[in-house]
Amino acid sequence: MIQVLGISGSLRRGSFNTALLRAAQELAPQRMTIELASLDKLPPYNADVEREEGFPPAVEDLREAIAEADALLIATPEYNFSIPGVLKNAIDWASRGGRDAPITDKPAAILGGGGRLGTLRAQLHLRQILQHNNLRVVQKPEVLVDRVWEHVDREGRLVEERFRDQIRRLLEALAAEAGHRLVD
Repeated sequence: MIQVLGISGSLRRGSFNTALLRAAQELAPQRMTIELASLDKLPPYNADVEREEGFPPAVEDLREAIAEADALLIATPEYNFSIPGVLKNAIDWASRGGRDAPITDKPAAILGGGGRLGTLRAQLHLRQILQHNNLRVVQKPEVLVDRVWEHVDREGRLVEERFRDQIRRLLEALAAEAGHRLVD
């Protein structure tokens, strides 16, 4: 069984990017599970807190979930041509410890939904950020859901089959990157 941790860069209750992660849960191959992490309780990264008090409980929970996962699936919105601060903050906390950080060398895949370009700029920037800890990021397929509000229904379900197929293929590529062969 491949255990994937889904991380949404959006805290909004009706988040389209969290809806993409829920679609991934629904579309996951039979031998894959996707658990969603919440970033809403993470404090801002502070090296003094880390040095003097250790990791706060919410940070410890996230780091543990990352360590236990075989791979990460990150859904990012695009804010001001980049990733949201809450996502960068989570990566900063998860990257502490250098080679021993739970995020180091982890297989990962990225997807996102936004406006006319989907989340193209944010995804490019996220790939660059993840290089610091040598994450093995799946290169293709790219899942850039443009005008995402047109493809998610009122119940928060991704309804556009083209994007659902892209997510299926992304999950298969993530499984391959994690070193698992899927058999349905």
